[in-house]
Amino acid sequence: MNGLSCSLEEVMAMTTTADRLDCDLVVIPPFTLIERACAASKGSKLLIGGQDCHAQKSGAFTGDVSADMLLDAGAKFVILGHSERRTEHGETDALVSAKAATAIQSGLVAIICVGETQDERDANQTLAVIERQLAGSVPDTATSANTVVAYEPVWAIGTGRVPTVAQIAEVHLAIHAALKNRFGDDGGSVSVLYGGSVKPSNAQSIFAIEYVDGALVGGASLKASDFSAIAEALNA
Repeated sequence: MNGLSCSLEEVMAMTTTADRLDCDLVVIPPFTLIERACAASKGSKLLIGGQDCHAQKSGAFTGDVSADMLLDAGAKFVILGHSERRTEHGETDALVSAKAATAIQSGLVAIICVGETQDERDANQTLAVIERQLAGSVPDTATSANTVVAYEPVWAIGTGRVPTVAQIAEVHLAIHAALKNRFGDDGGSVSVLYGGSVKPSNAQSIFAIEYVDGALVGGASLKASDFSAIAEALNA
């Protein structure tokens, strides 16, 4: 819940980075800025996404936004199952899966988030939680072309705390294996992002970890200079 009209200057600044680097750079602003962000980035390689969508394509759901609405506004991606949605809005794995299925059917790429809490990690339940969330949140229609998975340990989001290289590697390997086991070779090609206090100073070491294909960036994405530096690290 960040971003006003003045934030479009940051979006425009990111277009230069997107055009220069060999990676997919996606900005996911609040719903109110999606159409204007698409206009600001028109003609560049910068892509725009939405932060959520409803599981139904349309209907009497006041205050909600459908996948078709996002697509109509110019979005190409949508984040689903972020820990804040799961915590603040009580979203279940089944609901996330339904949303993802609808988003995929509409032609969006679904970025499906998974991650454990501090209590779950302390109880050595991390991999069990991740595997359960993957099984319940990723729909059967998922492919490497329409789905991205983001691992975001809840205890690392916005806290400045980052898991160790070994901890990130363990979870990303497990995600890769679970997707490959379920969907075959194509499942093994699904991009898996790391998210949770990613910043320019730690991005390169995170990207060096096997099966980390990119980042889902939070606070550091609000400034083009920081977001661009993270993207630079991915291309290093």
